[in-house]
Amino acid sequence: MAPMSQEDLEWFKSTFRPIPKPELPDDCVEYSLYHIPSNPTPAIIDGVAETRLRLVEVQRTAAELTRDLLKDYIWQREGFRLEISKGNGVTFLQGRTNFADSIEDEWVIVYLLRELTKKHKDIWVQVTDSDGQFLLVEAAGALPSWLEPDVADNRVWIHRGELVIIKPKKQKGKMTEKISLPDSMKIIVEEPERLTRSTMIQEEAFYRLRNYPKQISENLHSAMITIPRKIAYLLHQKPAYISAAVEAFYLRDPIALKPLRSKEPNNFIFKPEDFVTVTVRFTRVGYAQLKSQDFPVPKSWVSKLPSKDDEKAYGRAEMGMKLACGFEMLLTDPQNQDKAIVREIKLVLEDIETGDESLPADDEIALWDKIEDDEKWLDISFEDLDRELKGKGKEKDNGKLPRGAFGDASAQENLQRIVARFEEFLNDDSAGFEGADFVDDYGSDSDEDDSSSDGEDKEASFDEEEFSRMMKEMMGVPSKSVPQGSSRPSIPRNRVEELDAESEDDTEQIQQLSRQMEAELRGTGVLDLNRSSRALGRKQVLPGAKSDKGHDEGDWEPPELEDEDVDINLAKNLLESLQGQAGVAGPAGNMLSMMNLPIPKDDRGR
Repeated sequence: MAPMSQEDLEWFKSTFRPIPKPELPDDCVEYSLYHIPSNPTPAIIDGVAETRLRLVEVQRTAAELTRDLLKDYIWQREGFRLEISKGNGVTFLQGRTNFADSIEDEWVIVYLLRELTKKHKDIWVQVTDSDGQFLLVEAAGALPSWLEPDVADNRVWIHRGELVIIKPKKQKGKMTEKISLPDSMKIIVEEPERLTRSTMIQEEAFYRLRNYPKQISENLHSAMITIPRKIAYLLHQKPAYISAAVEAFYLRDPIALKPLRSKEPNNFIFKPEDFVTVTVRFTRVGYAQLKSQDFPVPKSWVSKLPSKDDEKAYGRAEMGMKLACGFEMLLTDPQNQDKAIVREIKLVLEDIETGDESLPADDEIALWDKIEDDEKWLDISFEDLDRELKGKGKEKDNGKLPRGAFGDASAQENLQRIVARFEEFLNDDSAGFEGADFVDDYGSDSDEDDSSSDGEDKEASFDEEEFSRMMKEMMGVPSKSVPQGSSRPSIPRNRVEELDAESEDDTEQIQQLSRQMEAELRGTGVLDLNRSSRALGRKQVLPGAKSDKGHDEGDWEPPELEDEDVDINLAKNLLESLQGQAGVAGPAGNMLSMMNLPIPKDDRGR
């Protein structure tokens, strides 16, 4: 075969594209554990590399931690697991977990990884999700300016329970370089002076773990619900079945719902009969998904539910109906037939049908735990949020949170931290994962000094009342209007810059014209939305005005205006604004349209 010519080689280079590295799916966390001993050359023990033996020990420790810390834990979708893998010439442990909508599952895994590094001093851990280095995102406010996303890969490690960051080499006038995994491991062994352990960064990165391991149990919710005895038996045998059933209910589609349309209960795997009221343990996310969704009662279930007059009994039965439908869809939906959990449940049901296993009797069920957790964490109203933002939700009654307090203690603490960090971030122009310089809509940093005319550079401050007002407006809750003459919140210092000076000048002219028009229109009462549909020349009452006699606004009426009394300046400005729109949408045209007034034609020059 003849060698490739230079022309063919250039063509190949121009058309060849390397296969892109697959991105991590959403809602997934990936973790890798490396054995990096002080001695870079692993010893050989009975023909087996020391690295593999150490990794097997880590697997064993992980299994013990999982058994001790997560004995009753329920994963939202997938659990923590470690498998021996090989890549870049290195043998290591790797795992990937899909945590679905339960972000707490991700942090449980981070906690387990930290504990493993405390027990095995020569283990170094990397952990990422679909957002990349999410630990750095958590610590964005405390990061050095050089640590940006495009250079962060292979620089962030967990070792001995601490967050370790590899610093760049001292370079003058050069960008921070990227490093590969082999380079990173080499630096750990040969250049330990480049390893940074910052207490401030670590506290921010691991802030969500401050209440672990106690918080692990708080990620679950126990509730008393009424379900068919067969489902009660399944969940008593293996509580983890609950997550798959809730997900089948939550992600249902028309195909999954088809079996539920049957009017004959005998066609159901879980018939709506032989009910028992038992404690069922959910993930908090799963419980919220099941409880919050409106779900029409299948026809075969309508007569099985108690009267709505008994709210407690009906609520338990309704939750049981939803869960039973979830199990029904899980086992009948064609797309689930290859799932291991579905095959496992079907084997258990077969044992029941053949008599190899028997359903529990009432006296046996009476011995099961009866636990019903408070649902307060579900009740988060805007009023509670508003009260917390104003600092009025901190009072306690005999050490307990007041009735109707915003969420639980953890939620209140998180909210206060968010507010504090938000204000700190606005006042800090250097912090942030990508730098705290504000970026305008066009992607360019705003570097100009936007200080006020008197030279004063005012710090940003978080106005709780203004924030509350804006949130109410967005949510459709009426808020108190701002009194006339009161100051409005200051415009952000870093404003969006236009692409060129000419467009900036035009924008300023339009804004100035709009302000002038608004002032003159308000003077005539045109913008008074509460006025009746009377013509502008009729009598109007101007709010806030007083007569020469000192009467209040309701006692004074201006004289009737004749046609010739129309403000000439107002008409002139309005026409000039319409002409400047050149036939397209603009403030003047929009105002006239809102008042149902025709837009005058421009006949000049015709």
